[in-house]
Amino acid sequence: MGTHDEIPGIDPVALGNWLTEHIDGAVGPFEYRQLTGGRSNLTYRIRAADGRQLVVRRPPLGKVLATAHDMAREHRIITAIAQTPVPVPTPLGLCNDETVIGAPFYVMDFVDGVVLDSPAAADRLAEPLRRLASDHLIDILADLHAADLDEIGLGDLARRDGYIERQIKRWSAQWDRSHTRELPEIEEVARRLAANVPTQIGVAVAHGDYRFGNCLVDTATGRVAAILDWELCTLGDPLADLGYLGVYWAPPESVDAISDPTRASGFPTFDEVVERYAVKTGRDVSRIDYYVAFSAFRLAVISEGVLARYLHGVMGSDADSVDLAQFREGTEALAEWALDLLS
Repeated sequence: MGTHDEIPGIDPVALGNWLTEHIDGAVGPFEYRQLTGGRSNLTYRIRAADGRQLVVRRPPLGKVLATAHDMAREHRIITAIAQTPVPVPTPLGLCNDETVIGAPFYVMDFVDGVVLDSPAAADRLAEPLRRLASDHLIDILADLHAADLDEIGLGDLARRDGYIERQIKRWSAQWDRSHTRELPEIEEVARRLAANVPTQIGVAVAHGDYRFGNCLVDTATGRVAAILDWELCTLGDPLADLGYLGVYWAPPESVDAISDPTRASGFPTFDEVVERYAVKTGRDVSRIDYYVAFSAFRLAVISEGVLARYLHGVMGSDADSVDLAQFREGTEALAEWALDLLS
C-alpha cells in the first residue's frame, strides 16, 4: 500500500509525522500494510524510506474495553520481557495521545518469520526442523517462567496467588452470561476443577496464549524468532501455560476445532514436551492433566461465547457464511475431553 492509501485504524500522515519525530532513524515517506484485523488488536507493518520495517499495534476499531486492549500495559510487558532470554520484538515507543490515530498505540521492530498455526502451515518448516522448533518453544517457556518478576519490573502486574481459583470463577461466570443451551458437562467440569485445584507452587509471568500460533519461526534454522501477542499476559501459576499448550498440542480427534501444526509429522509428543519442560524447570508436572483440562474448559467457554455473539447478530456481515455448528460441537467436544482428563 502507498503512503496515503486509506487504511482502517490509522491516519498515515499523522502517524508518519509521529514516527519521524519519536522513533530514532525513522524517515518517511512510509508505506503501510495491515497485518491483522477483526476484534483483536490491530497490527500494521510499516516500511520506511530506507527499507527499515516497523510494526504498530493499536486496539480494535469501535467501542472496546480499555482493560482488554491496554496498549500501555502490553508495551510495558514486552519492554520487561525484552530484558530476559525470551525473544520478543524490540519495543521502540508508546503513544498515549489518542489524537494521533484515534487510539493509543505502540511501535516495535519488525521480526521476520512464519506463524505455524495449522497442519498445513507446518509444511513451511522442513520436517527435520520441527522437533528443533518444538524444543526451542519449550525452552523459551522455561526461560519466561524463570524470570525474576521484581527484577524485570513486573512484580506488581497482578496478584501472585490463587490464579487458578480466580480463573475458574471468571470462566464459570462467563459461561453463565453467554451460554446458548444447557450443557451439564461444562458445569460438571467447573465443579471438578474447583474441587481439585492443585497447590500453586511459585508464581511466574504467564503468557496466557502460548502456542506455535503466537510466535514467529525462522524456517531456515527452526529457531523461534519472537513470541507475540502478550495482551493476555499476567502473573500466575506457570503450569497454566504448559496446560494451555497441551490443548493445542495433543487434542483427541474428536476436538477437530483445534488447528495446530503439531498434528503434522515430525513434532514430538506432548508427553515429550512435558518431560522437557520438567527437566528445564525442575517443576513437578504430575498434575499436568488438570491444567490441560482447565484450558480445555476455558476454550469451551470462549467457543460458546463466540457462538452467542453470532446468534445475537453482533459479529458483523460475515455471520451468514459461518458454520455455527463448529462452535456448538467444539464446545461440547472440549467439555467432554476435559471430563475425561479429570476422571
